[in-house]
Amino acid sequence: MLKQFLQLKLSQKLSPQQIQLMKLIQLPTQAFEQRLKEEMVENPALEAGKEEDEYERDEFENDDYDDYDEFENDRIDAEDINIDEYLSNDETPDYKLQANNYSDDDEDRSMPFAAPVSFHQDLINQLNTFILNDEEREIAEFLVGSIDDMGYIRRSVPDIVDDMAFTQGIYTDEKNVERILHIIHELEPSGVGARDLQECLLLQLKHKTPTESVDLAIDILENQFESFTKKHYDKLLQKYGVSQDQLKKAIDEIEKLNPKPGGAFTGNNKMIEHIVPDFTIRIVDGELELTLNGRNAPELHVSKDYQEMMQTYKASRDKSNQQKEAVQFIKQKLDSAKWFIDAIRQRQETLFVTMNAIMHYQEEYFLDGDETKLKPMILKDIADMIGLDISTVSRVANSKYVETPYGTKLIKEFFSEAMKNDQGEDVSTLEIKKILQNVIEEEDKQKPLPDDQLAEILKEKGYPIARRTIAKYREQLDIPVARMRKKI
Repeated sequence: MLKQFLQLKLSQKLSPQQIQLMKLIQLPTQAFEQRLKEEMVENPALEAGKEEDEYERDEFENDDYDDYDEFENDRIDAEDINIDEYLSNDETPDYKLQANNYSDDDEDRSMPFAAPVSFHQDLINQLNTFILNDEEREIAEFLVGSIDDMGYIRRSVPDIVDDMAFTQGIYTDEKNVERILHIIHELEPSGVGARDLQECLLLQLKHKTPTESVDLAIDILENQFESFTKKHYDKLLQKYGVSQDQLKKAIDEIEKLNPKPGGAFTGNNKMIEHIVPDFTIRIVDGELELTLNGRNAPELHVSKDYQEMMQTYKASRDKSNQQKEAVQFIKQKLDSAKWFIDAIRQRQETLFVTMNAIMHYQEEYFLDGDETKLKPMILKDIADMIGLDISTVSRVANSKYVETPYGTKLIKEFFSEAMKNDQGEDVSTLEIKKILQNVIEEEDKQKPLPDDQLAEILKEKGYPIARRTIAKYREQLDIPVARMRKKI
C-alpha cells in the first residue's frame, strides 16, 4: 500500500561569502595573519598599506567594471587595445616586491629553524657512548624502541625476549636482556626505561647523591611502597622510628621526582603554540579600556593598477576574445579583493563588539581581578546584547585570548552556568569553584577535608551544594581526594 506524505522543511543556507566570514571570525590572531598572507599571494588585486592618492572607498563602490556585460556582444579588433601589456612579466608588480604585507615597521628577517631530535633518537644517540658489541646494540636499540612516550617499558622481559626472536630474529635470553636493561637505566632523563612507577622513582633516587633523606626515601619505596602511595604516614613513622621532620624530608625527596621522565622531553617535540592576545583590557583612570590587537586590523586596499585596467578596457571600442577573458579575470580578482576587505572590516567589528559586551558584562571582575566576582554568563546573554547569533559569539569565545591586568585569559573561561545561593541569587559556578579551591588550600594538610565536610563548609558560606557536586568541581579543578592531599 502506497502512502503519500507532505513534509515541510525549513532550512537556511549560508552563502560561500558568509561561510568564509565565519571562518575568518573564528581564526585567532596568528592564524588570521597566515590567512591574510595566503590571500595576498593568491589575489594580486589586493594590496597592503594606504593608497598613495588616498582613494576614498566610495570611489570603488561605484563598481564601474560591472558594466562588463554591455560589451558581451561587441565585435572587436584585437589591434586596438592589448590589455596583456598590463599583465606583462617584464615588470614585477609592487606587491611582489614587498618583503612584508602588514606593516612598514616590520623587519625583513629570516627565522632560524631548529630541527628537533626525537625522544627515541636522543636515547639511541646516548647509547653511542657505551661500548657494546653488535648483539648488545641490537638488544639495546630494541629496548629503546619499546619505551613509550612517558619513558616506560610496559612489557615484561619474557615478552620482550619472545618478540625479538619472532619479529627481529634476535635470539637471546632474559638474563641478557636484564643486563642490557641496566644500561638503558643509565640514560637520561633519569628513570627512563622503568617498568612501573616504583622502579621509575627508585632509579631517579639512586642517581642522587646519598643523604640520610635519600636513603630513607629509597627504603620507603623499596619496602613500604603501598603505605607511601596510600599516605599512611603514621605507619611509616612507627615502622622506621624517625621523627616527623625526618619523614617529611624523605617524602619531599620523593615528591620532587618526575613520574613521567619521557613526558617533558616529548612535549618539547610537539608544536609549541605561542599565544598572541587578540584583545587587551587596561584600566585607565578607573575605567576599562578595550583594544583589538593591531595585527587584526591590517590596512588593505584594492589595486589601483587593476582598477585602471578595467577603466581602460571600458573606454575601448573593440575588444578581442582574449582581452575579454583577461578582463573577466581582472573583474573576478577585483570582486574578490573588495569582498575580502569588507570581510576583514566585519571581522574587526564582530570581534570588538563581542569582547566589549563581555568586558562590560564582567566589569566587576575586570576592575579588580577577583574571580569570585565573575557573573554567571552564557553565550546567549552576549548574543542577545549585541544582536548576533550564538554560534558567532561561540567562535569568538572559543578561539580568542584577552590580555588583562591579571594575565592572559581564554575568553571562554569567563562563561559559566548559574547556581542559586541560599539567598536565591544567581551565582557563577566559577565563583563556587574558586571558593572551593580557597577552602582546600587553607585546610589542615595533616587532616584534609573529605567531600562531605567541604559541602558543609560551602553551605555555611551560603552555597548549598551536594557532595557529588563538590566531587565534580574538585575533579574539574584537578584536585585529588582528601587522602591524597594528606601531608605530614
